[in-house]
Amino acid sequence: MASQVQCNKLFGGFVKKFTHESKVLGCKMTFSVYLPPAATQKAVPVVYYLSGLTCTDDNVMQKSGAQRKAAELGLALVAPDTSPRGLGIPGEDDAYDFGTGAGFYLNATQEQWKRYRMYDYVLQELPQVLGGIEGLDLTKSSIMGHSMGGHGALIMALKNPGSFRSVSAFAPIVNPSAVPWGQKAFKGYLGDDKEAWAQYDATELVKDYSGRKQAILIDQGTGDDFLNKQLQPEVFQEAAGDKLALELRMQEGYDHSYYTIATFIADHLAFHAKHLQ
Repeated sequence: MASQVQCNKLFGGFVKKFTHESKVLGCKMTFSVYLPPAATQKAVPVVYYLSGLTCTDDNVMQKSGAQRKAAELGLALVAPDTSPRGLGIPGEDDAYDFGTGAGFYLNATQEQWKRYRMYDYVLQELPQVLGGIEGLDLTKSSIMGHSMGGHGALIMALKNPGSFRSVSAFAPIVNPSAVPWGQKAFKGYLGDDKEAWAQYDATELVKDYSGRKQAILIDQGTGDDFLNKQLQPEVFQEAAGDKLALELRMQEGYDHSYYTIATFIADHLAFHAKHLQ
């Protein structure tokens, strides 16, 4: 059972912030939901938005302007946090790219980090909690994310081909096993077992993928400072071949920030709406 702690009206709908005690993560978690005006008349489809490193549920709700298009299309937006918080693990707050705010949407296997189970939280516990909120049609859902969250959206869709109608991402970490952000996180959470790493790596997963031809939209800015060192979307595109209905759009001059997300998020929501009909 989630408790509502904040509510703000926006474009005729409401951004509502909730907290609940997570059994999966062992701490209090916060998430936000945008309910469009249509949700007062009927249950509406859901688009999950997974945020990137250092973020909370607030970033997309406060910076993206997504609610304007979501209101128009009759879509609910659900934004979870990016990690457990306040577990008291030594070192959990020492770095921006590991620990607090950097859960990487996996289930950790290393004893110290065993409560870091954001994969199970997003895929299993959060939908159960959302079932107690009026206005959501959880049988129709899509997923999207930014950077680390784009990685999360891709792996959840690839590992669960029937769970989401469509997938999109802004500047996703598509091959974490091969880049510094992912290598640091995977070694810390999963140890040295590279086979375990591959289970949370979109590029490795798609190599053996045999599910339905999922619809995926990726926007990547050419002015992104992390493009060549951390992101490399062309690696995923090449590995996917014709297994996915993938559209990769390289956006000239755009960076890694919410300026880019605010520019193109209406396209992403329209893309999801088409598949959520």
